[in-house]
Amino acid sequence: MKRRDLIKISGVSLRLILSLFINCLLLTSLCHHSLAQPYDDAAVLLRKYTTLIPLLSHNQFQRPLYMESSESPSNLKGDIYAVVDYPFSDINNTLNDPELGPANWCDVLMLHLNIKYCHAVSDRKAKSLSVEIGKKVDQPFSGPYRVEYNYHLDFVSPNYFRVNLNAERGPLGTRDYRISLEAVAIDGTHTFLHLTYSCSYGRAVRMAMKTYLALAGSSKAGFTIISRRSNGEAVYLSGVRGVMERNVMRYYLAIDAYLKSLSLPAEDRLEKRLSSWFSATEQYKLQLHEVEQQEYMRMKFDAYQRLHTGR
Repeated sequence: MKRRDLIKISGVSLRLILSLFINCLLLTSLCHHSLAQPYDDAAVLLRKYTTLIPLLSHNQFQRPLYMESSESPSNLKGDIYAVVDYPFSDINNTLNDPELGPANWCDVLMLHLNIKYCHAVSDRKAKSLSVEIGKKVDQPFSGPYRVEYNYHLDFVSPNYFRVNLNAERGPLGTRDYRISLEAVAIDGTHTFLHLTYSCSYGRAVRMAMKTYLALAGSSKAGFTIISRRSNGEAVYLSGVRGVMERNVMRYYLAIDAYLKSLSLPAEDRLEKRLSSWFSATEQYKLQLHEVEQQEYMRMKFDAYQRLHTGR
């Protein structure tokens, strides 16, 4: 998307905010509970979009995307804001679907190199995803490890939604995993996404991460440019924040690859998702390259085969 396109579509922000407000007024008293909050959050996200237009137009990602990350003694968090060329309705009807949402999210998560298994449960009592994380060079542990995500639709309105995947416990003492996606319509064919990925950990895990990064992961880089060498070459963030930035990018590219496949017949979507995800990660070889495409495709087809044959 070019800069002039971003500037052009930014003008709809006020109209969308007004539309959300009018819709709220026209509805019943449920407005004060289920729609008042989405209206506020949609307005906030649209303001964020407007603020980020210059950075979405010119950045190192070669796409309308902005990344943030943060680190505390017990928490890591990564955020991606991006404009995607898909109608809001397409995203809302898949990743925010009350019944099929968990299964669709499994299709997204399975694209990540680490995810070896994902089973969705959706009934009246609860909606969840049972995920297994396997060994990858970019992580200091082997697997598989089971993570149980609860699937929760936070807020929804005609032009905005937010969905959360939360897990109390993760591998090796990690905890409080959260994958959150919120989306707001920009116009009829563009949507602004905000993806958050975060987790908490104790001192032992932090020490293990630092040991790993000092050894096998010493050459790994994140995406944030912290300085430039005398020849203009970028120096990228490393360390545990670099790990978070690589993972949140992998999840974002998985969402994008999943959405890109929806226009195809169902039988062609898996191969399209896999090839799209791998090709996208190869645009950032310094940060994301781990295996060759043939190995990745074989590994993922094998994983899907296990899913459909009861492991």
